[in-house]
Amino acid sequence: MTIQEAQEAVDQWIQTKGVRYFSETTNMAMLTEEVGEVARIIAREHGEQSYKESDEGKQLADELADVMFVVICLANQTGVDLSEAFQRNLDKKTKRDNTRHQDNKKLRE
Repeated sequence: MTIQEAQEAVDQWIQTKGVRYFSETTNMAMLTEEVGEVARIIAREHGEQSYKESDEGKQLADELADVMFVVICLANQTGVDLSEAFQRNLDKKTKRDNTRHQDNKKLRE
């Protein structure tokens, strides 16, 4: 699925299942919540945090998809074409950081 197809699929889902988009403020709060759930899994799988019973069944892939869904909602309701925006962002990073990371001795240790 392309980014454009994902934006169209989310919009179709919202129109047929979700009634309407939540406000941008609500979606921003939901995005923060979803990122927190990703952080919780990372802290337990790759960090020092131990699992709790409430963590059972939580999957990183599902939580990352939740983050993407809310990001796409925000993009759709604010008129952002994520395909174009992502390409511009990648071009910016390529120009700005062309050799920065390769020249970083800390990354080579």
